[in-house]
Amino acid sequence: MADGDGLGEAATAAASPPAPTPGLSPSLGWRERLRAGLAGTGPSLWFVAGLGLLYALRVPLRLCENLAAVTVFLNSLTPKFYVALTGTSSLISGLIFIFEWWYFHKHGTSFIEQVSVSHLRPLMGGTESSISEPGSPSSNRESETSRQNLSECKVWRNPLNLFRGAEYRRYTWVTGKEPLTYYDMNLSAQDHQTFFTCDTDFLRPSDTVMQKAWRERNPPARIKAAYQALELNNDCATAYVLLAEEEATTIVDAERLFKQALKAGETIYRRSQQCQHQSPQHEAQLRRDTNVLVYIKRRLAMCARKLGRIREAVKIMRDLMKEFPPLTMLNIHENLLESLLELQAYADVQAVLAKYDDISLPKSAAICYTAALLKTRTVSDKFSPETASRRGLSTAEINAVEAIHRAVEFNPHVPKYLLEMKSLILPPEHILKRGDSEAIAYAFFHLQHWKRIEGALNLLQCTWEGTFRMIPYPLEKGHLFYPYPSCTETADRELLPTFHHVSVYPKKELPFFIHFTAGLCSSTAMIALLTHQFPEIMGVFAKAPSSRKEIIWASDAAQQN
Repeated sequence: MADGDGLGEAATAAASPPAPTPGLSPSLGWRERLRAGLAGTGPSLWFVAGLGLLYALRVPLRLCENLAAVTVFLNSLTPKFYVALTGTSSLISGLIFIFEWWYFHKHGTSFIEQVSVSHLRPLMGGTESSISEPGSPSSNRESETSRQNLSECKVWRNPLNLFRGAEYRRYTWVTGKEPLTYYDMNLSAQDHQTFFTCDTDFLRPSDTVMQKAWRERNPPARIKAAYQALELNNDCATAYVLLAEEEATTIVDAERLFKQALKAGETIYRRSQQCQHQSPQHEAQLRRDTNVLVYIKRRLAMCARKLGRIREAVKIMRDLMKEFPPLTMLNIHENLLESLLELQAYADVQAVLAKYDDISLPKSAAICYTAALLKTRTVSDKFSPETASRRGLSTAEINAVEAIHRAVEFNPHVPKYLLEMKSLILPPEHILKRGDSEAIAYAFFHLQHWKRIEGALNLLQCTWEGTFRMIPYPLEKGHLFYPYPSCTETADRELLPTFHHVSVYPKKELPFFIHFTAGLCSSTAMIALLTHQFPEIMGVFAKAPSSRKEIIWASDAAQQN
């Protein structure tokens, strides 16, 4: 994600070849042209053919006599039948409406529409209206859009994720709810196997046991395997890491285990440094031991932050960023930003933003909203909507509002959590940038920093919705960023627990079939009620069309005679 989306679009437009003349490619054969021309007319041809066949068989099938018999049968029906018919129709359409409403709120789409598109459209011959060649500009644009969507929907490790034993499990004990989804925990298991294992694990029995432990789905089995690894090697750093993450029930216990892991990890890291040039396997082992050491130090910094030793946490994070600068993908600077905000060291926060809020680096809600918070801080204590509307906005206020609009465009879900319009839950272990999961993770830790600055939330409340006037079609075109990805809702539903109501942007309109079933249920219920209350009048209305048809048929028969 990068700023300056307009420049990128202009460059793409200048580099793309001129559009070809509409129509089919001249290289296609006459059979392909005929097939493409008739592709969209299939349903219409079937309908016309059916009408022609029905007209041709009207005499052998005795359609007139059968219609007359049906009319006589309808005239003999009592109002009770119509009450039962309309009442049953109202009940069935009401049940369909309730199911459609539930399915839309759970999955974000209409069940009837989904079934129609998936199953009925192929049966009716629905195909694409045009054929695009692999090298055509349209196919190039489609492939570019798909690549953009894939990058937008990448799931990231939450840099501020909580401890499973000391925080997530305690939440489960108190509420009886599971804060983590299976999909989220499965992603964490894959991360652990990537960070903490390598091809040379078979050389050390303790690492072999831990390699199996990271693949276990059952937490007690993982903890048991960690103790087995410690029996084989008392300096197995990854075993201490697993116990600190999952068995420790308090942050103090987790910190104690991480300190033991640090002692063992530093010894193994120094040993790997000495052997790194001997073979590619030793280089892979050094990378693994580096990942383990960085992970341990980062979690120790987070323990210090949670226990109130904030300056110690800041020092550990700064040392990590200096010692291992290539590991910027771990987003340690977001941990540093949150700790500096807690210290109210706003100058240091600005220095970190100057380095990481760059057009060439990926953005995050922490970067964008922290930049907005710093600019809001300079004007929020004196800001008043009435005064601003009377005299206009000053330069500093304009800069603050623009920073808020930039942050809201990047992640429009955050303001509702900061303004406490939606309730917070524990953040997941993985987040989707620009999605609801990232908004929860940011607001969970940064809400206190916005509350600490007088007037910051007031300015946010007065200005954040103005962003949507600048981007009326966010899925098609953005202002400072790429268009908002349409895949965030699906990914967030996988990452967030079921008891949380996922925030959806842009807000979806109710599907047509929900309106249709609601109208059908209401109208049939009204007809049933009127038929029950006024059976004679409704009977006249029901028999009027059939009586008119009888008169027409009688006159036609008289003319023929």
